Amino acid sequence: MSSATTTAEAYRTQLRMNRMGLWLFFVSEVFLFGGLLATRFYLWGNTRPELDQSIGLIVTSVLLLSSLSMNLSEKGLEHNNRRLFLGGLVFTFVFGLVFLVGVMVFEWGLFPAFYEGHLTPGENVYGAVVFAMTGMHALHVITGLAFIAIVWNLGRKGSYSPERHWGVESCAIYWHFVDVVWIFFYPALYLIGHVAH
Repeated sequence: MSSATTTAEAYRTQLRMNRMGLWLFFVSEVFLFGGLLATRFYLWGNTRPELDQSIGLIVTSVLLLSSLSMNLSEKGLEHNNRRLFLGGLVFTFVFGLVFLVGVMVFEWGLFPAFYEGHLTPGENVYGAVVFAMTGMHALHVITGLAFIAIVWNLGRKGSYSPERHWGVESCAIYWHFVDVVWIFFYPALYLIGHVAH
């Protein structure tokens, strides 16, 4: 058996282990985000706070666009198209940042001179749940943005190839997971139940 064959087989073995580890991590994340969803339905029942529907739809659309650009980035690397690969990562980063700023400015009211949010974390059960759910999701978005920046920098230096790209694959899977979580959070926060007065 040649050295190249042995190295390729070792890489495939390591890749299988990495994938299994990542999916086990996601199982624990499902319990975390599932617990937050359960808390929402237990404490709010069939009610919800009056959140800005336009903002919810805009930030959700932006986050879904980020999944599309991440997919394009993966396709770019798969076809050895460096421009599409790196450009897709940049667009994903920008869309993720727009989503994060949208939530922080319009739902959290972090910049009251610009836009005053109407919920606070300690005000009532609605504020507590909104801030817990969006805050935990925002923490994962921030982690994803850091991950994307690292992958982009390594990709710029030529660290990935169509044959060896675990860093890109894991980053993309993580980002898609964060998007899927929001797909469950968005209706739970903005659409399900009647507005409590």
